[in-house]
Amino acid sequence: MSADLNLMGDAAPPRIVLAGGSGFLGGVLARHFAAEGREVLILTRQPTRRDDGINEVLWDGRTLGDWAARLDGALGVINLAGRSVNCRYHARNRREIMDSRVHSTAILGAAIAGCRRPPRIWFNSSTATIYRHSLDRPMDEATGEIGPTPEAKDAFSVEVAQAWEAAFAAATTPETRKVALRSAMVLGRGINSVFPMLRRLARFGLGGKMGSGRQFVSWIHEADFCRAIGWLIDRNDFEGAVNLAAPNPIPNRDMMQSVRHVCGLPFGLPAPGWALEAGAFLLGTETELILKSRRVIPSRLRASGFEFQFPEFEAAIREIENRTAASRLPTFTRP
Repeated sequence: MSADLNLMGDAAPPRIVLAGGSGFLGGVLARHFAAEGREVLILTRQPTRRDDGINEVLWDGRTLGDWAARLDGALGVINLAGRSVNCRYHARNRREIMDSRVHSTAILGAAIAGCRRPPRIWFNSSTATIYRHSLDRPMDEATGEIGPTPEAKDAFSVEVAQAWEAAFAAATTPETRKVALRSAMVLGRGINSVFPMLRRLARFGLGGKMGSGRQFVSWIHEADFCRAIGWLIDRNDFEGAVNLAAPNPIPNRDMMQSVRHVCGLPFGLPAPGWALEAGAFLLGTETELILKSRRVIPSRLRASGFEFQFPEFEAAIREIENRTAASRLPTFTRP
């Protein structure tokens, strides 16, 4: 693996740049790559001074600035920028969701194009939501059908995904491999991860199926998310779209049953469609996030030989639950 050189001529650790990396996924990736001995740089709108060896630099996701020079000589860039979709899709939020993704992608492309030593690889976030609502068959990179489904109320989300990938494809970076990460929901301990929310629902007695319960949920454990990106960095034959999802999507009813099982709860009230609509309105979100069937499988990763540590949903959330419980145990020091 190539390394940067510092001004003294000594080998420096390979640099990974996380654009928009101050959230849950950025934190997971930053810790993962720092533990591997790589230099990690986070581009964020609100940089802070840290004591863990990870640096943060100011950017606005729209314009070139001093941050662009830090891409020169980097091993890889991972763009995670984008306004949260956990909101109501009124006009202002729609504009912010779209612009935050398209503009950050375009400006990163301009910065990479201006590098004397361009990054080896550029990962740009995308989403598994780009595939159609699917109950009948799984969707992979080669045979998956892209487009909205009226039943899923996903027209805007698919439009965003397509515009996001189009902006990525339009960037001219001939010396940098480009990989679009069609990510499923990432399971972890972070406050913005999905599992803590599912856990709270179950503990409040609301851990039953949502809607029909037949819709598939695609997911990936945070460890496999990081390992997959590391795998793609180290291979020179990957470009284009890659599904970042565990190989076994699970129906919603089975997912909630696993959550109840792991949490030791025998019963959970189901949430019919009308209740979800009312709840989504009160919570300021959209039912599409729950009711769309995302049946996505990672054919390209598996064909390349990548092995998942957590291919099954219940084992994945049990590991997270056990880790969470262990973190709450009191620690004792020897007098």
